[in-house]
Amino acid sequence: MTGKVVRTTVSLEPELLAQLDRWVARRSNRSRSDAVRDLIRQHATRETLADPGADALGAVALLYRHTTPNVLRRLTAVEHRWGDHVRSTQHIHLEGDACVEVVVLFGRRFEVAAAAEELRGVKGILGGGYLSASPSVAGGTTGHRHPHPRTARRGSPGPR
Repeated sequence: MTGKVVRTTVSLEPELLAQLDRWVARRSNRSRSDAVRDLIRQHATRETLADPGADALGAVALLYRHTTPNVLRRLTAVEHRWGDHVRSTQHIHLEGDACVEVVVLFGRRFEVAAAAEELRGVKGILGGGYLSASPSVAGGTTGHRHPHPRTARRGSPGPR
């Protein structure tokens, strides 16, 4: 990202412009230009992450009851299996017996996705979500540079 801005003009049908303006208002974007930049970044992220070998990061939120037998032991075991890819975990206590664990993963897109699926599949996990992103959209990398074997880890489909 250079920080330079180039002004351009875009022609839109009135209906499409109205839709853009509604979207800008819902998202609290500062301007149409901010919204268009966001859309372009979203598209660039999807395009980049279409490559299974792309540098990627992911965040997985896992909901569970801490009173479920062995759930923490199982979750920790999976996090250790993917240890080279786990950059951060955060454990949050909710009301009652409910907890959420947020795991941040770095690596190749196929590895990050496989780790997220294995984490979400741990017996005792009641729900959760997964978000992936490409650091290249912000002009960066994950810094994930250890050698990768030709065959993927357990549960990982490998690059396609």
